[in-house]
Amino acid sequence: MRHVILVLSIACLALLGGCATPPPVEVAGTSANPVFDNAWSQPNPAVASNAAQPQLWRHFRLPNKAATDYTYARLDGRDVVAVTSNSSASLLRRKVRVEPQDLDQIRFSWKVPELIALADLGNRDTADSPVRIVLAFEGDRSRFSVKNALLSELAHVMTGEPMPYATLMYVWCNTRAPGTVIPSSRTDRIRKIVVESGAGNLNQWLNYERNIRADFEKAFGEPPGALVAIGIMTDTDNTRSNARAWYGRIDLAQKR
Repeated sequence: MRHVILVLSIACLALLGGCATPPPVEVAGTSANPVFDNAWSQPNPAVASNAAQPQLWRHFRLPNKAATDYTYARLDGRDVVAVTSNSSASLLRRKVRVEPQDLDQIRFSWKVPELIALADLGNRDTADSPVRIVLAFEGDRSRFSVKNALLSELAHVMTGEPMPYATLMYVWCNTRAPGTVIPSSRTDRIRKIVVESGAGNLNQWLNYERNIRADFEKAFGEPPGALVAIGIMTDTDNTRSNARAWYGRIDLAQKR
């Protein structure tokens, strides 16, 4: 079984009017996945935030939240996305489509200069993180609890999109050990896996490689559905604090 590597080079983003123009998507070998065939095209900035265009990265703002600032930068000889959060929460997101049988590895990197002192990802009132990789999945929504069905409907009303069936996040936690799964206090359809903990590795580039299927099954106790979106997120809205971070590129390996 061969692998097609989708290089989601978020480091090439530039923000135009609050909307992100797309980075290129490079497919190693033959172009076997038509979902990404037209991802090289440069859109009109005026429509760059159109959710109907799945090939675009866009700045996804959250209702009643100040927006985190995401900008293109050069750091340590590499292209990065530089992030500044001031009592804010928003994310950069790209819609994708990878079927469950094709899910494989994800590789990402980040650099964090300082932790959020008051943050606790297990506490609803202080659940902030200086870095997050966010993966959204399809699934059988008929299995939603009444609470989750209502939350999904509310999300649809407020953002124009229903809540994903499941959202898996890779996070940096102040205290919990790597490998810890933290359910969201708001809905059990959002779960966070700690991949970095404490202050020991601040101020350096950290690289990770994770098996998406294995991590999803560990977090949710069921096989994943199709992967439908990837995002990065830095938030300080709960602790009303400030944070900075830098993200490198994301490599998504797809089985073919």
